[in-house]
Amino acid sequence: MRRWNGWGDDSVTFELPRGAAQMLGDLVGPATPAHNITLADVVARVPPSRLPAHPLVSTEAERRVRFCRGQSFPDWVAFRSGRFEAFPDGVAAPRTGDDVRELLVAARAAGARVIPYGGGTSVLGHINPIAGEAPVLTMSMEHLSRLRQIDPRSHLATFGAGANGQQVEEQLEAHGFTLGHFPQSFELSTLGGWVAARSSGQQSLHYGRIEDLFAGGVLEAPVGTLELPPFPASAAGPDLREMVLGSEGRFGVLTEVTVRVSRTPEAEEFHAVFFPGWDQALTASREIVQARVPLSMMRVSTTVETATTLAMAGHEWLIAGLERLLSIGGIGDEKCMLMLGATGSRSAVRFALREAIGIAHAHRGRHLGQQMGRSWSKKRYHAPYARNTLWDLGYGVDTLETAINWSDVPGLVEAIERALRDAFAAIGEKIHVFTHLSHLYPHGSNIYTSFIFRLANDPEETLRRWGLLKRAASEAITAHQGTISHQHGVGTDHMPYLEAEKGTLGLAAIRDLCARFDPDGMMNPGKLVA
Repeated sequence: MRRWNGWGDDSVTFELPRGAAQMLGDLVGPATPAHNITLADVVARVPPSRLPAHPLVSTEAERRVRFCRGQSFPDWVAFRSGRFEAFPDGVAAPRTGDDVRELLVAARAAGARVIPYGGGTSVLGHINPIAGEAPVLTMSMEHLSRLRQIDPRSHLATFGAGANGQQVEEQLEAHGFTLGHFPQSFELSTLGGWVAARSSGQQSLHYGRIEDLFAGGVLEAPVGTLELPPFPASAAGPDLREMVLGSEGRFGVLTEVTVRVSRTPEAEEFHAVFFPGWDQALTASREIVQARVPLSMMRVSTTVETATTLAMAGHEWLIAGLERLLSIGGIGDEKCMLMLGATGSRSAVRFALREAIGIAHAHRGRHLGQQMGRSWSKKRYHAPYARNTLWDLGYGVDTLETAINWSDVPGLVEAIERALRDAFAAIGEKIHVFTHLSHLYPHGSNIYTSFIFRLANDPEETLRRWGLLKRAASEAITAHQGTISHQHGVGTDHMPYLEAEKGTLGLAAIRDLCARFDPDGMMNPGKLVA
């Protein structure tokens, strides 16, 4: 069953290796195990619904709790402490596009606000009700998950927008296809959510980001239905699909999504390469992607993230053997790991890996084969479960990400990490910060930074400390002219920084689109733009 106050399936537990727990104590200090409120206590605090009765809407208190937040750090503070600002007044689960249209009409008549809800994996406040006089209807897309049509000749597939990653792949697999969109939230996040937040999957080098895969669909807006035909290309004015991409539920509810799919690959391999230091790893990775080597994935970790990854993996005797092997080649404590993935025909996989490893060797990279790659692939969706374990031990975890051109990548990595450390040094606390690049382009790269710190005894103080970190890192990103989001969207947490990227006129144009599709402001207000 889905955890009500954390990540994922409540039957899955991340076992923290003994060495990793000791490492955290040394790096950020000993922590006090967190006290968590019970579901029953939260349910008892849910106020009566303000929505009129409707056959498609549940006003049951526990269901309203389970659909009231996402997975952002403030969401976790609320779930674990019981300090909620608001709950949805009802949760609907439409089964058809007509149901969605009926619910929008009913919500408008009731003066309600509507929040589209996919997999509940937002880390930026996208699906949170905002306290106010108007009632809130959360619309869960869980029943709109079926493969509706597949065109094997055109490599197009149409799904209900509520299909999560597993449902998408399982239904395509029966026809010999894959979408190939594998974000870390793959098991829970949905096709409609990927489009609405401009998601990127772990193997985007081969399959593309969601904007490359999104071919068309249907959007039910308060003012009507927008149909987006899946043209392969068109010069008929601005592409309306681009308006829907990244719209975060402000224009309406995506009910149907058509995607470009690929035949199931013949072969796929993941390999690990280690470098003596960050400069060599960064240079080799840039040269590989600029040489257009047809890989499906690259993930290059800083020295600190490499050490953290190895410590979190456990198997101390295996890691010790690995380090002895690397030391023979002059790769020591400053080592950085590059994970390479190749997907396609067997000959294409062999060619891509040969080319990439050849470039890596020119920069003193040591290829260690597939063992670590197989382990990564097997556990690729398991890492978020560490948040549950660490929180219960008294440690908070969060991430942030951006993207920038290659000439500015090293400086921005350093600036983000320094901003986080300085923010906590100012309050006398320690923080563990580490970074990787996992979506690389010929002209630049994303930057994905994680940080771990001790929770305070008071939830409000924990939230205040997190706010210091989020603000410091966001200001560092905007000061260096990086994007405020490469793959997570805007929601509420990134909204204060959006004008720095879009400009005054650009932001006004987005607001104009919101008003065109939703003149009464009923769709997911307070997200993306004010």
